[in-house]
Amino acid sequence: MIRTLVVILLTMINAHVAMAQTDTVTMRIKGMRCEECAHKVKTVVKRLPGINGMTFNFERRTATIAFDRAQTCLDSIQDRLAATGRYKASSYSPADTIIRGMGLRIDDMHCQKCYNRISQRLKAMTGIDSMAPHLDKQYIFVRYDANRTCKAEIRRALGELGFTPVNYYSGPKVGYAYFNIPASQVNQATIDEVLIVDGVEDANVNSRQNSLAVTYFTDETNAEKLAADIKAAGIEIVVPPAHECDEK
Repeated sequence: MIRTLVVILLTMINAHVAMAQTDTVTMRIKGMRCEECAHKVKTVVKRLPGINGMTFNFERRTATIAFDRAQTCLDSIQDRLAATGRYKASSYSPADTIIRGMGLRIDDMHCQKCYNRISQRLKAMTGIDSMAPHLDKQYIFVRYDANRTCKAEIRRALGELGFTPVNYYSGPKVGYAYFNIPASQVNQATIDEVLIVDGVEDANVNSRQNSLAVTYFTDETNAEKLAADIKAAGIEIVVPPAHECDEK
């Protein structure tokens, strides 16, 4: 019994010592924009002794690193990243202002009245810096503080209004599609099925419109093939009639 208690006590002491030696730091990583970048950052940092774990936030361009301060230190981590010539680390604070921009194609944004509803809703959100509508191309550009909101929250807010936003790009090799689908298929499973279709870059659904919106690459597919592939995935799409705007 005494031996068992001693073993338990030693285990608790060792765990406490290990916890006491572990530090966690969040730093901004210049040039880190995607999962591939994060993989490179992780590969570089993991070469240091004592790195216990890493998580990333791409919108903030931050990495949160847990490390054993008995084996390495913040300066060593920063030096290792600086040596890459691309992923330079700097300090991060939750109080920082981190302005990011996103373009959103919104096929069910038809007129100024639609945009006014969007503008009113987004302006009420914390972290929105500015908005620029392009009604002729049915997209908006939103600048926001990534330390106070995020792309997912902005898209969720637009979805609650009855819109179906997807990623917008100005390049010539990007196309957009918009369909009506049965209410029973307005779910995450449909999004997941569409995202694996050849050429698809982004997809979204909306329960108020029973809609499916898609961003796709025109050098990998076209409107006809995209529709056929989505139907082949079991999604019952219908191209909606042209919208008749009632704006006065």
